[in-house]
Amino acid sequence: MNYMRGFASWIAFAIVSSAGWQWGALAGLVTGAVLLIKDCKAGVAAESLIMESSTVCYFVALTAVAFALPHSELRHYGGSMSLGWLALTAWATLAVDRPFTTGIAKRQAPPAVWETPVFRRINVVITSVWAAAFTVTAAVLALVTVEGLGSEVSVPVQVAGFVLPALFTARYPERIRARFLQAAR
Repeated sequence: MNYMRGFASWIAFAIVSSAGWQWGALAGLVTGAVLLIKDCKAGVAAESLIMESSTVCYFVALTAVAFALPHSELRHYGGSMSLGWLALTAWATLAVDRPFTTGIAKRQAPPAVWETPVFRRINVVITSVWAAAFTVTAAVLALVTVEGLGSEVSVPVQVAGFVLPALFTARYPERIRARFLQAAR
């Protein structure tokens, strides 16, 4: 569930954007900032808040652009830009060898497994799946916007872009742990 909590800002943005993209951006920023501050005050480690920190940075920039240029054509690309940002964040964490899912997983896994190759591999794979899903979804949403296909197409694309990697995230670690334990016998 910690994975999905991190998307609260994006959900707020999507819902409130119907009243104007600048208000959606502001809703995303406020939601993200509140959650980030709450987690920091609760003592959550910075490595567990990579996506939350990145989200706040994104919404700071988007809010500034949206209020400065409310009629910009960028307003039509909110979904693809958001997912593109998430993709960049996920790929960057892989590039610096700190998959964003590691900090989240450490909040749930016992410290004894944090330095194991299996734990590391699970998080590299899960982060890669999220990065690929964000990338593909961003590209498809940009195409949907260019082609003017509307929300009848964009909403299912966005849902699939989150649900499929979430399902993978929920199931993959247990499968790998089971394989590892069977191989260790």
